[in-house]
Amino acid sequence: MRGWRAGLALWLGAAAVWAPTSASAGGLRFCEQPPELDAGQQDKLLRFAALVKQELDRSGLGVAVVARAGTELGRFGMRYSHAGFALKASENTPWSVRQLYYACDQAQPRLYDQGLSGFLFGAKGKDLSFLSVLLLPQPQSAQLEQAALDRRRALALLAPDYSANAYAFSTRYQNCNQWVAEMLASVLGGLSPSDEAAASSTQALRQQAQTWLQAQAYQPASFELGFQPLLWAAAAAIPWVHNDDHPRLDQAAGRYRVSMPASIEAFVQTALPGAQRIEFCHNAAHMLVRRGWGPALDPDCKAQAPDEVIAWH
Repeated sequence: MRGWRAGLALWLGAAAVWAPTSASAGGLRFCEQPPELDAGQQDKLLRFAALVKQELDRSGLGVAVVARAGTELGRFGMRYSHAGFALKASENTPWSVRQLYYACDQAQPRLYDQGLSGFLFGAKGKDLSFLSVLLLPQPQSAQLEQAALDRRRALALLAPDYSANAYAFSTRYQNCNQWVAEMLASVLGGLSPSDEAAASSTQALRQQAQTWLQAQAYQPASFELGFQPLLWAAAAAIPWVHNDDHPRLDQAAGRYRVSMPASIEAFVQTALPGAQRIEFCHNAAHMLVRRGWGPALDPDCKAQAPDEVIAWH
């Protein structure tokens, strides 16, 4: 029974959808609501977002790959569930996050620009939040910034059909993190379409990106459910979970291979040795900043040397 509940929680969390506060969302109803925060909790999250923005400004770059923690994925050895691109020059507001979300009422994926504070408000925690930031070296950072700001190019990689557990090497569906991975591949692999015919084919562009990722030994996250009926039950119970894009051998093993923030971060660390990682968290006592690629932050956001700790005042 606990395995089934964990499976449900996984796919509900992987959908990474919420109720944005921006009017630009068009009044759509999303699959999950963020937690209700009291005034003190809201103040801390706003101050937490301000700290992250200060660090992003300090980087001197115009883009960062950001990932927030959502549903508990510790059973699978992961913390972060939803990634996007924070853009300093966003038309929405500085450091807004361009991301894929799933509009439940329309049953369709969309691109959405959301302020960093709103992005953090979409997480599940009230008194505990985690955020991971990747900073690419130049010239790749400038190339990624240009590509991510180009809405036409970003939309060219947006699949028409969404699946929270989309297989990382199929163009049948796409989830939020797969869109991020394919955007990165299009930039790092120099896959920009050279003519209008290529630009009009989302499937062709996505196939190029996935082929490049495979050639670069990209490894999607592996969710080992270990019991094939769990796959069937999840797909039957949740409309944005599907099995038909996954290899038969994976299905037989009760396995999903899905793009997640952890797989994106591992790939960036290997492919771009100059890339930097910064993690942030906050709890009831303080905010915390950790620079570097490890070790993992304490699940309660307890400080370790040489973390930077900022106490609430």
